[in-house]
Amino acid sequence: MYLYNSATRKKEPFVTHTPGHVEMYTCGPTVYHFAHIGNLRSYIMEDVLEKLLRYEGLDVNRVMNITDVGHLTGDSDEGEDKMLKGAKREHKSVMEIAKFYTDAFFSDCAKLNIKTPDTVQPATGLIPEFITMIQGLLDKGYAYVAGGNVYFDTSKLPRYHIFFDHDEADLQVGVREGVEEDRNKRSKNDFVLWFTKSKFEDQALKWDSPWGVGYPGWHIECSAISLKYNGEYLDLHCGGIDNAFPHHTNEIAQSESYLGHPWCGCWFHVHHLNTGDGKMSKSKGEFLTVSLLEERGYDPLIYRFFCLQSHYRKALMFTWENLDNARGAYRKLIARVAALKPGGEPDGEILSAQREKFIRAVGNDLNTSLGITAVYDALKLPVSDATKLAVLEDFDKVLGLGLLDRAAKKRTEDARLAASATASGDMTVEGEGDPEIDALVLERARAKKAKNFAEADRIREDLNARGIELTDVPGGVRWRRV
Repeated sequence: MYLYNSATRKKEPFVTHTPGHVEMYTCGPTVYHFAHIGNLRSYIMEDVLEKLLRYEGLDVNRVMNITDVGHLTGDSDEGEDKMLKGAKREHKSVMEIAKFYTDAFFSDCAKLNIKTPDTVQPATGLIPEFITMIQGLLDKGYAYVAGGNVYFDTSKLPRYHIFFDHDEADLQVGVREGVEEDRNKRSKNDFVLWFTKSKFEDQALKWDSPWGVGYPGWHIECSAISLKYNGEYLDLHCGGIDNAFPHHTNEIAQSESYLGHPWCGCWFHVHHLNTGDGKMSKSKGEFLTVSLLEERGYDPLIYRFFCLQSHYRKALMFTWENLDNARGAYRKLIARVAALKPGGEPDGEILSAQREKFIRAVGNDLNTSLGITAVYDALKLPVSDATKLAVLEDFDKVLGLGLLDRAAKKRTEDARLAASATASGDMTVEGEGDPEIDALVLERARAKKAKNFAEADRIREDLNARGIELTDVPGGVRWRRV
């Protein structure tokens, strides 16, 4: 497998510290609000990556944090704590907010076929570990106490900016309106490891520490959680591209300073989901959620399919028109899978050959669009339906599009519609004795009768994708395969 490593800015063979085993860390959500579908694009792509690693036979230990304290609205050391902001908005306690939105996040993940990581750790559950790591950084001379807070001293590093080359002017503290410079910092690049009341008086969650009552900064949590559950050597760290600076930059700084050796071998960053107004963001007020997609009639797996059609290192443009196109393509794909007849033994040699081809395609920097192409190519193979279904089921272990599940549901629904139409005797269907096709033909006829021409056209396109030709006859419809 080859992956683009954000730290080296090039595509490289993916090599792990322990052969055959992957220590994987993915930055989890800050649970002060619903995850928007831009956030979830990252989790979808990380899920595909994990499943591909397992598909290739690697043992994967995936860890994710839940940020329920310490993440400020400025994503650095400025602004209000996001959890406290959410609690004020909804007149609830911080922990009530955290529980509600954590549950909502994993509910959305389940709808998108995103596997839950092996370990999920809320930040509030590892405060002693954070304190131990901060004290270790102080003891080694990489941190200092000023104004009651503990800061990481970036001047001690030979290189701080890992992912991007920054203009010094872009990094000035206090240049944004409403952001005051933290005069306790020795350098504008330094960042907080532990806040005390000298920074915020009204923080809801506080703990005793050697430096006073307070709470951890955002960046320390991921380093300490990963060290606890992944060990000292991390193979793969994932997250959205907006986390590369300052969050991941600061993780590297504090982790490698604490450990005294290189920490993470590969950094995997997913790029933004954009709308016509730019990057999707909660700070803009209105944002799109999985629940909103469902309210508008979209199966959440249509959004997963939409994401997989694009490469993770390219910004993806979201419009309702684009999603509608993905829905049409997904429905046609499911219809083609539903047309395959279950039963019989698949050809093991063909299945093995297709598997190797799929790994080569998708394993080239997680090229999911080629994975989708592989699905369509499998449907065209001159092999039995049993073999096609086996290949599709195998590919879907990585893609997670619910191909066989949705196809089975479609067969059941088509058969139900056929039985209902036959019982009502409202029209006749002449064909080749396939109740599923009969059902679709009847459904289309009823849509036309109700003047729902958009639905009738959609069903005809569905049937065309299956190679079905329709002919209207007196009192009914005749169909045949072409």
